[in-house]
Amino acid sequence: MTVVTMIFAAVAGLLHVYIFTMESITWTRPATWQRFSVASQADAETTKGLAYNQGFYNLFLAIGALLGVVLVIAGQPQVGWTLVFTACGSMLAAALVLALSGKQYLRAATLQGTTPLLAVVFGLLALGMA
Repeated sequence: MTVVTMIFAAVAGLLHVYIFTMESITWTRPATWQRFSVASQADAETTKGLAYNQGFYNLFLAIGALLGVVLVIAGQPQVGWTLVFTACGSMLAAALVLALSGKQYLRAATLQGTTPLLAVVFGLLALGMA
């Protein structure tokens, strides 16, 4: 179960690096802002600062999950598992908030929240806490 947990935590981390890239680097490109249902280039320019900040939140969560995976693999399980559960739990909570924001966000919330959910569930099973 530990290997499965680490795979899901790593995928969740990599997905959040990708989200960071879209929000903080490519936000004003039409392909990106359209993916986030932003209405126009002008709106993308107006919200650029907010997206930039939000992207860094996603990056920091990704770093926590990925560093946690590395530490578990490297034989530092207490710190590693703490980071995996904290980062993936935060990703999952953010996905729940997104889902509760409106039906139009359910697909994005599902995409954002599935891998951290699986990491948390399999992590609890791996540690015998379920």
